[in-house]
Parts: sequence; C-alpha cells; structure tokens
Amino acid sequence: MADAGKFVWFDLRTSDDKGAQAFYTKVANWGTQPMPGMPSYVMWTANGQPLGGVMKQEPGEQAPPHWIGYIGVSDVDAAVKKTQSLGGGVIVPGTDIPNVGRFAILTDPQGAVFAVFSGAAGGHEGEPAIGEFSWHELATTDYKKAFEFYSALFGWDKQAEKDMGPMGVYFLFARNGRETGGIYNITPDMKMPPNWMQYVKVDSVDAAVERVTANGGKVLNGPMDVPGGSRIAQCLDPQGGVFALHSKGA
Repeated sequence: MADAGKFVWFDLRTSDDKGAQAFYTKVANWGTQPMPGMPSYVMWTANGQPLGGVMKQEPGEQAPPHWIGYIGVSDVDAAVKKTQSLGGGVIVPGTDIPNVGRFAILTDPQGAVFAVFSGAAGGHEGEPAIGEFSWHELATTDYKKAFEFYSALFGWDKQAEKDMGPMGVYFLFARNGRETGGIYNITPDMKMPPNWMQYVKVDSVDAAVERVTANGGKVLNGPMDVPGGSRIAQCLDPQGGVFALHSKGA
C-alpha cells in the first residue's frame, strides 16, 4: 500500500463545529466541503484538496476538543490486532465508512490516541505544501518504548536523537527516508497526558499567530526558531483544541 505508515487524514472533534470552521478557515486559510452522504461531517481542504474533517462532539463526550491523526495501513483489522499484541488499546474497533474506507481509533501503550485507515484519503508523498500538515509530534512518558511500538506497527525509522538539555531528548523519526516527526518525554511541569500534536504548514508563523489571537485562539508557546531552519508556535483554538503551526525559515 502506497500510503502505509503515512499520516493521511486529520479529524477535529469539537464542541462547536461551526465556530471551529470559522477559526481554522481564517488561521490556516483552509476551505470547507461537505462530505457526500454524511451531513454532520464537513471536510477541510487545502489548495482544493481534502485533508481532514470536523465533527461536533456527542453530548456527554468526556474528552476535550481534540485533533486525531489517521495513519495509512493496508489492513485495518490486522493493525488493530497488532496494536493489541504490542500493548496498545482499542477505542473504536475496525469500522467501515461507506464508499470511503475502513478505520479504527487506537491507543499506544503509553495512552496516546491515534487512528488507522485503509482506503482513499488525502495526502501525497514529498514535501508538504502550505496549508497541509507538515509535522507530527508525540509527547509521551517513554520515548524509546513509544518509538519501538510505532516502528513495529508502521515501519518508521529512527532518524536522530537531539539532546535538548533540561528538556531531555528529542527523537526524530522518518518514513521512507523522509523526516516526519518527533517524540519526546513529558517533563513533570507539563501536566498533560501522552498525546499527538499536529503541525500545519503556513507561509509565516508570525503572521498566523496574529490570526490565531484575532479570531479567539491562544498562543501556548512561541513563535520560536527550532533547529533545521523552521519556526513554530503551539496554539489553542477557541474551543480548546491544541494544534501547532510551522513555517520554513528564510
């Protein structure tokens, strides 16, 4: 499968889907497009191509608004079984989306949530374009064991380990030779459970954070330069969903 091990889709589950659409269309310059046959689901588009979607959370849903990344697999049910054999868990078992594909929502052994998907989805090989998700970052309790899990499940490769001093090690992973994301250990002062954070590529992080605050969001960290010539900021949307912004340096 060409998409195996690649982040292929990104869903936002939120308390206010209309408010989220108003926010992200301004901040990320995304478009929106209804999903045929699913009136409660609206797709995000970048450069005219779908890359994910947004759904209103069910009444009584315990989780705060959140993004979830879907990773391509050739066989969803086999991936679910392998996840369990590697110490992960199942939130939503293999489920068909008519005329689209099959998915499951899972947890890794440390508790971070992710999804797997088989079927036609967004994304392409190579450098992400402006408006697409460009980096995938896992905060966890044991970066070495977390990488062992994802490497066994998706075939990801170790790229490098960067010593960040008091913040510990930042572990870089790659897919098909291309650097894809990072993993680091949560420090005691961070007060958060293991989680994935998704970065959206923008033309300018500094301009984008102005759009974040102007439209009711908050900047949690940054903007700041990071090794490799990129600039990033981590943000909160008006409903409480966490996301990040990324732009290439000069």
